[in-house]
Amino acid sequence: MVGLVGVGGWFTGSQMQSPADAAAGHRPPMAGPVTVAVERQSLTATVVAQGSVEYASPRKVALAGPVGSPDSGSGDSGAGEAVVQRVTKAPVAGKEVKEGDVLMQVSGRPVLVLRGTVPMYRTLGPGASGDDVAQLKRALARLGYNSGTVNRTYGREDAAAVSRWYRSKGFHAQEPSFADRQQLGTLEAAVTTAQQALLTARNPDSGSEGSEGSEGSADTGGEEGSLQRRAAQQQLDAANAALSAFQAGYGTKIPAGEIVFLPDLPARVDEVSVKVGDTPSGPVGTVTSSKVVVQAVVPGNDAALLKKGMTARVETFDGTKVEGQLVALGDDVPKNDARDETRAPGTSGGESGDASAPVPVQISVPSGKLTKNANGSAKVTIEVGSSDGDVLTVPIAALHTSTDGHTTVRVRHDTTVVKVSVEAGLSAEGQVEVTPSDGDDLEVGDQVVVGQ
Repeated sequence: MVGLVGVGGWFTGSQMQSPADAAAGHRPPMAGPVTVAVERQSLTATVVAQGSVEYASPRKVALAGPVGSPDSGSGDSGAGEAVVQRVTKAPVAGKEVKEGDVLMQVSGRPVLVLRGTVPMYRTLGPGASGDDVAQLKRALARLGYNSGTVNRTYGREDAAAVSRWYRSKGFHAQEPSFADRQQLGTLEAAVTTAQQALLTARNPDSGSEGSEGSEGSADTGGEEGSLQRRAAQQQLDAANAALSAFQAGYGTKIPAGEIVFLPDLPARVDEVSVKVGDTPSGPVGTVTSSKVVVQAVVPGNDAALLKKGMTARVETFDGTKVEGQLVALGDDVPKNDARDETRAPGTSGGESGDASAPVPVQISVPSGKLTKNANGSAKVTIEVGSSDGDVLTVPIAALHTSTDGHTTVRVRHDTTVVKVSVEAGLSAEGQVEVTPSDGDDLEVGDQVVVGQ
């Protein structure tokens, strides 16, 4: 019995452990390095960004001045107090306007669209001269209303061409107003009065005939008669000068508010800012190109890999896929001022001095391909490079670069880890092309260390 107790005590004691020994027995084995196999594959590097599908070249449209005569609402009424101008036919959102079309009507008068880069800023009529006049003449010629030689001066032929153009649109061109006609009559009367005064000064004797007799008679009048003749002649010269100056600008005109010059036509009316009955002050709407583009923003580091002409793949939310082209980058991307949008500081890629600052890009797409997706979102993928066939690749995390620029990967062989010198190449989607340096060896299937 004693012997059995002794054996039992020995057995129990041999199975008991201290707390430290028990903890050590439950400790997990030492972790080894995390490795990934070397692969051979082709790489394609891309820049991916989220963008928006928009109509290109948005531009606000405002009238440069009143339509019709400045002394009446439409220019067709007589003299009187100025009439407040009102929109009588507003622009139509979504409508495409071509050269020569009527954009809207104000007080019954047309606002017409022509192609040109010089903005309308004044009334164009007889006597006007400048680049805007030459631009008007070229536009009229394109519409079939050629006034002759395209020069910088508005003449009678141009007035006739303008009248024909307006009639073709169902309107009358702006003829001289009631105030203009009154002024012309007043100036003509002043010339007649001055002529009569000069005749009287030259021939005080109503019975004398001929200029020689008149001058002889005036000669006998002495110095007073000479002064009267001189004063009368000066009045006549002044009256003729005033009449000629007025006549130079008298005739068919285009008021400042009746033409809108746009650099690209046809254009699309995108937004309308006025309605019938409004006074057309400020922008009346926004027009865009009829062409659709994709706008996106990429980090500055990615933008450094991009250049104009690169192919871009665009995929919209509904699954539509098209191939486009990178046409603008950074400061070359038109600012969307028409919609009161401002570019954030540093988005031009360099202004802020931050290499990672966002940079805008613009992608052109084939005409009509994304029109139905306008104002929607799209994914943009731009290919920036590809490997020359299949190459050795490792995860970017496997690369180690020393302070002197020497690049290595660590390769695990059984229980040992060795360093292999490599040259890094193209990287894409977390993988990087590597080429072993002379004397080192790296093969498909080798396990490179990416972490502990």
